Amino acid sequence: MNNGSIGISLVLMAVGAILYWAVSATVSGLNVSVVGIILMVIGVLGLVLSLLFWASFAPFARHDGSGRHDTV
Repeated sequence: MNNGSIGISLVLMAVGAILYWAVSATVSGLNVSVVGIILMVIGVLGLVLSLLFWASFAPFARHDGSGRHDTV
């Protein structure tokens, strides 16, 4: 994952929110609101995973080899 995944996650959440709250069109065999919820959930999961991944490279965390993480 890279910084682009944060942007993609935000776009997925925005598109999902638009589909859920703003689109009132109906499609035969497809519930647009459910698609919106699914996109929002995928976006939130992607954002959380991206932030956890980048937190492991945080400059304020110091690793001394003991398995403990001390902050500066």
